Amino acid sequence: MFTRDPRQARIDTLIGKAARVLGDVEFQGGQIEGAVQVPNVVLNGSIHGDIHAIERVVLGATARVEGNVYYGVIEMTLGAQIIGKLVRLEPETSPGAPATGSTG
Repeated sequence: MFTRDPRQARIDTLIGKAARVLGDVEFQGGQIEGAVQVPNVVLNGSIHGDIHAIERVVLGATARVEGNVYYGVIEMTLGAQIIGKLVRLEPETSPGAPATGSTG
């Protein structure tokens, strides 16, 4: 009659679409649907959305990204997959920092 399908995926962590998370987030299962904006990301699961990491992106062998990856530095292990564009972000200079370049 009514039985629960044992093959149905179990949801361990659910963060709402309008939620904003400040701080570190670690979880098992490794699937994110939506954009991720962080300074650093280490991924061994999948993201269906863009990644904006102004500092570092580390993609493990089981990482899969369906979206664009905006990064400062990127490290990929053999087997990682990206379906999208890779866009390197220029480092930001702080106000008042001396300009680099040659004069004269």
